[in-house]
Amino acid sequence: MSDSFWIIKFIDSNLTKHTNLPDLPACFQLSVLPWTPCIYLWLASPFYILYLKRNNRGYIMMSILNRIKTVLGLILWIVCWTDLFSSFHEMSQNQSKPPIYFITPLIVGMTMLLATFLIQYERLKGVQSSGVLFIFWTISVLCAIVPFRSKIVFLSNGVEDKLRFTTFYIYFGLTLIQLILSCFNEKPPLFSSVVTDPNACPEITAGFLSKMTFWWFTSMAIKGYKSPLENKDLWSLNKQDSSELVVPNLLNEWEVEKSKLLYFSKKADPGAEPNHMSVSPEEEKEEEEEEVLLSKRREVRQPSFLRALLRAFGPYFLIGSAFKLLQDLITFVNPQLLRLLIDFTKQPNAPLWWGYSLAFLMFGTSLLQTLILHQHFQYCFVTGMRLRSGIIGAIYRKALAITNEAKRSSTVGEVVNLMSVDAQRFMDLTTFLNMLWSAPLQIILALFFLWQNLGPSVLAGVALMVLLIPFNAFIAMKTRTYQVEQMKHKDDRIKLMNEILNGIKVLKLYAWEVSFKEKILQIRQKELTVLRKTAYLSALSTMAWTSAPFMVALTTFAVYVTVDEENVLDAEKAFVSLSLFNILRFPLNMLPQVISSIVQASVSLKRIQDFLSHDELNPESVDRRNNASGNGADVVNGTFSWAKQDQATLDNINVMVPQGSLLAVVGHVGCGKTSLVSALLGEMEKQEGQISIRGSVAYVPQQAWIQNATLRDNILFGRPYVEQRYRCVLEACALTPDLEVLPGGDQTEIGEKGINLSGGQRQRVSLARALYSEADVYLLDDPLSAVDAHVAKHIFDKVIGPEGALKGKTRILVTHGISFLPQVDNILVMVDGRVSEMGSYQDLLKQNGAFAEFLRNYSLEDIIEDDEISIMSNDLENPKKMSRRRRCSERKHPESPTEKKEPKLEKLIQAETAETGRVKFKVYWDYAKAVGPFLSLFICFLYGCQSAASIGANFWLSEWTNDAQHNRTQDQVSMRVGVYAALGISQGVLVMFSSFTLALGKIQAARKLHQTLLDNKFHTPQSFFDTTPIGRIINRFSKDIYVIDEVLPSTILMFLGTFFASLSTMIVIICSTPIFALVIGPLALIYFFVQRFYVATSRQLKRLESVSRSPIYSHFSETITGTSVIRAYGRNAAFVLMSDMKVDENQKSYYPGIVSNRWLGVRIELIGNCIVLFAALLAVIGKDKLSPGLVGLSVSYALQVTMSLNWMVRMTSDLESNIVAVERVKEYSETQTEAPWIVTDKQPPPDWPPKGNVEFADYSVRYREGLDLVLRNISLKVEGGEKIGIVGRTGAGKSSMTLCLFRLLEAADGEIVIDEVKISEIGLHDLRSKLTIIPQEPVLFSGTLRMNLDPFEKYSDEEVWKALELSHLKRFVSNQTSKLDLECSEGGENLSVGQRQLVCLARALLRKTRILVLDEATAAVDLETDDLIQSTIRTQFEDCTVFTIAHRLNTIMDYTRVLVLDKGQIAEFDTPTNLMAQKGIFYGMAKDAGLIV
Repeated sequence: MSDSFWIIKFIDSNLTKHTNLPDLPACFQLSVLPWTPCIYLWLASPFYILYLKRNNRGYIMMSILNRIKTVLGLILWIVCWTDLFSSFHEMSQNQSKPPIYFITPLIVGMTMLLATFLIQYERLKGVQSSGVLFIFWTISVLCAIVPFRSKIVFLSNGVEDKLRFTTFYIYFGLTLIQLILSCFNEKPPLFSSVVTDPNACPEITAGFLSKMTFWWFTSMAIKGYKSPLENKDLWSLNKQDSSELVVPNLLNEWEVEKSKLLYFSKKADPGAEPNHMSVSPEEEKEEEEEEVLLSKRREVRQPSFLRALLRAFGPYFLIGSAFKLLQDLITFVNPQLLRLLIDFTKQPNAPLWWGYSLAFLMFGTSLLQTLILHQHFQYCFVTGMRLRSGIIGAIYRKALAITNEAKRSSTVGEVVNLMSVDAQRFMDLTTFLNMLWSAPLQIILALFFLWQNLGPSVLAGVALMVLLIPFNAFIAMKTRTYQVEQMKHKDDRIKLMNEILNGIKVLKLYAWEVSFKEKILQIRQKELTVLRKTAYLSALSTMAWTSAPFMVALTTFAVYVTVDEENVLDAEKAFVSLSLFNILRFPLNMLPQVISSIVQASVSLKRIQDFLSHDELNPESVDRRNNASGNGADVVNGTFSWAKQDQATLDNINVMVPQGSLLAVVGHVGCGKTSLVSALLGEMEKQEGQISIRGSVAYVPQQAWIQNATLRDNILFGRPYVEQRYRCVLEACALTPDLEVLPGGDQTEIGEKGINLSGGQRQRVSLARALYSEADVYLLDDPLSAVDAHVAKHIFDKVIGPEGALKGKTRILVTHGISFLPQVDNILVMVDGRVSEMGSYQDLLKQNGAFAEFLRNYSLEDIIEDDEISIMSNDLENPKKMSRRRRCSERKHPESPTEKKEPKLEKLIQAETAETGRVKFKVYWDYAKAVGPFLSLFICFLYGCQSAASIGANFWLSEWTNDAQHNRTQDQVSMRVGVYAALGISQGVLVMFSSFTLALGKIQAARKLHQTLLDNKFHTPQSFFDTTPIGRIINRFSKDIYVIDEVLPSTILMFLGTFFASLSTMIVIICSTPIFALVIGPLALIYFFVQRFYVATSRQLKRLESVSRSPIYSHFSETITGTSVIRAYGRNAAFVLMSDMKVDENQKSYYPGIVSNRWLGVRIELIGNCIVLFAALLAVIGKDKLSPGLVGLSVSYALQVTMSLNWMVRMTSDLESNIVAVERVKEYSETQTEAPWIVTDKQPPPDWPPKGNVEFADYSVRYREGLDLVLRNISLKVEGGEKIGIVGRTGAGKSSMTLCLFRLLEAADGEIVIDEVKISEIGLHDLRSKLTIIPQEPVLFSGTLRMNLDPFEKYSDEEVWKALELSHLKRFVSNQTSKLDLECSEGGENLSVGQRQLVCLARALLRKTRILVLDEATAAVDLETDDLIQSTIRTQFEDCTVFTIAHRLNTIMDYTRVLVLDKGQIAEFDTPTNLMAQKGIFYGMAKDAGLIV
């Protein structure tokens, strides 16, 4: 055989295509076929070996499977070289063989050795299943099938080369066995996490095939289908996706970015002085201007967070991009196959096997495309998930370290938004990001093939597409501006809502709900207006992209047939072009979406970058090392401010606190006492001077910060539990009696912000935390203000004072209580941010300065009495002390009885329920009702019409292409084009109509659902807010309403679109090949099953994900409010860890959620690919009966169907999971409501109550159903104008009594009558607007001061100023530039607690009703202000009935009567003098407070 003959024989078309027994030439069989797998393996292995070197997963023991694989590999090598040696042998026998007989066995043999080496190398590197080798064996088997068949077919001619015949069949058998073996898995490597983790993700051990088809997920799909998934069913998170790896990785890159910026800015501005020798003034001026401009530019440069993200997550993401590239190229194979298929149906004598192989080739490429596409998605989504973990982690860590100034610029709500919305945006972007390069690539390829098909007329279509781009871009830009506006409104609404929910109690007490509801609705109205504009825009863009491919096809075909008489539109041209246009459609739709998504993400990026670039507190500002002076704390020449550019709050402070001494800090409201404590903690900007603190710090803030955890956890605060120490701490902080009252003892769960503890209890828990921490320096910011006098004394004696538990520690105590001052070592008097005097008590009295003056007003007798009482009361208190001690020691026995009998702890905050099972039909019906039932039906009808129009147009096209066969083209061209155009355009118009009606409907639904939710929440009784974390309610208002506003409508749009698209495909295929109806049954069944499995699992995963999401945010907002406490105790790391755990917990349910989508995608697309296969096969079988036009039509429709089937299931599931938002909003719109605000037929007269008589008749009350009574059978009468003091131990029911007057608690039994009107019969607003309260905790809302005093604007400015004057705020307010329009920040943070209390007093003075309730109103103010308030109340409310809950007994000693409560019953009720004479409970309390000599 000469070489030239070889080349002729290489490809012989008579041998291959035009025969019914096709075969490939021998030379091709000997060269190209065996070489293909070899080339692949040699190209892949260098990269693969490098990858294995870098990713070592441990070592796998030698197994039987591994031995067999290795042995087979060696045998294969021997088999190949047998061929080689036989060739040499023949050569020596002088039978000359062509070189191919030497080259091929040599190459294949070498490759087998390489494969064997890889099998072992993978084992050493811990690879359980190899993709590279699997692909190699697959290609080898596929390539060997051709010779396998041809050798059998030509067996009849006899075998001339017996040796090679035998070796080939051995080779084929062995490669087949190798292929089968490589489907199985090795054991996991030694010491891998799979072995240690009880619930490891099966992905780690899954084989290559299982990974490609996501088979490993099936176990969860089945489990989810059988019963709703729970948290325990979820797999642990893969190590490389967990926060502990992802966050540090991102933060390191971010640090690199920051240091780079520092380095560059230093380079840019080396600080060299310019030479000012001979510069003319003008030049100098120019230079200055230049400098100003430069400095502006310099300020703005921030480190780039984007670069940090790219470096941290880019490499992994690129693998996904590689898959995408591959998929893009394979996409274009199918249109070419379609061309061959249509071509095949035209030729009457073409062999059938060619048609069948085309059908199977189509199936094969589709399958490959599916697998590759989903691998790409998997990589993208995992990147997105890591991005989110990283960003949340970074933001959380930053929030723990930012300065107060930075905190002021971004409220809690905004930062939570950064975590939820902005991190989410990045996550969504990663899925699209590859479209940035992939879309242009697809467009270019599609155009190239179209040009080949239709020539220059394609340009007409392209021109149209290019015209659509600016249109889409314009819409995207507009949408973006609207979105920013919408975000702003949403932020405002959530911020206001947050405040309303935080202060809901106050709103109820003041009957202010209506005013605030109006404010919310105003913002909501703006939000909906923007939403409507966006909806109309999106309707336009939907129309543009639905009709774009059609319009393009129309113009192209029209131009093509009219340009030249010769151009005939036949089936091949038309349908190949159509399928290419369909490919074009996706990138064209996606581009604008991707661009807008990128734009959104860039906004988010900017927000996150700004937040991460905020200044951090300087940890070095306080010197924590042991200072030489031997003092516990020193401040030298300190000047501090809250923000860098503010004026100094504290000026020239010099303080020295000797080790182990107790320093009291006193001064008026707002003189900077709290600021001094903050400065010592390093929370303020230090402008000059230095601070040093010796050792660790414990801090008790003025307003206690309590976590949502058990009481014990709040006290331990991360320290180990030591029974005895813990008991003694409880004892010292007077918490033991409270534990007996609480339902679960110290295991009682405390609500957010300590909602179910009284103010005093909260303060004492905060103190107990400090005491338990055993620090060196204690900073106590007015811890005694919120507790009763006798408790304060107890705490001072047992904890803070010279004999307390903290003696020997350095203590700095901010206080208003004069009675304790004689017992402290040093006193520091502050006036307007300066230290006015400092010294011991006696020294200051001698100095006769401001302090002595201050004390003189508060009679010295007080203090002298105090001393005597302490001498006298020793013996009196002893029995008490004894019994206390005895109790403490009894408690210490290991089995404490109290803990034994409490297995059932009542959890205050019920875990958020996740609905299980299918979403009830009622929920869909609710939404349809909100949209409007007729409108809903009409929308569906419009969608049906539009599908009909589209099918009509395509059928018309197939008729038109058939003209070409019958040569009756020219005469009908204009008619054909005209009808085609009419059908297509009507489709576009219908699309637009349906989008518009959908937009109308969605706005209506959004308005209704939000309105009912809001109405209900304002009418919900207080008990609901006590037991429901605010985060959970906010979640309904932000996340769920956002879903209803924006996500749900687009889901419905997509769902309807895909549903009708899939339907029309089926109709078209059945019309062209009716036998296809038989195939539809089984496919539909499989589809249905996969869909049910998927939807059940995915819906539950989504629910678990959203339930595990709220803890991230509520923990975060809790952290932000307590940053100073967390920092003071040095618990940053622990809290960061907690946050990470919560994020990982959330990702644990998110990850299976993504995989479930991939799992579904692969299965559904397989069904779609089967439809393609059957459509093609049936076309081949029935080719004699079918016109090429119909074949083209049905196959090109089938090629589209995978996409719409996949999307349809996804949309069904999305619809189910998003409609859950409606369910959740409904759930909170239907909670039980309180009594009506106004009862029209029972309205009291306008001047009610005329006298102010109050009568309790046998009154009992409980907080919630199923709890014990808080007040039992209280009966008492109060005449109008009486002043009643209410006293009693913490938890005796004092506050409950006032809440009953306002009907925040409804009676369990009995009545309250005010001036002959039973309060239970009138409307709540009628009642509450006629009473006034000054609540225990002053709550202010962000807005103007004026709004805080008078939200309904009932009063004139004069009256408001009058009220401010009487409440001693006039000086403060008139000093402000904006006067009454002074902006209060969130929660009134920019006023001191005392000033806030005064604002509440001003509110009361404005309302001036007959009945006034004071709830420990003066706890947070100093004595002088307290006196002013008391005198104001005495003069201004002289003729009113006043109820005062008192801690400082001296305020109520001149009241008409005093009510002593004990355990919810009246213990004593009489005038103060009589009560003193009775020597009962009141007497004891007065004695503790030092009011009796």
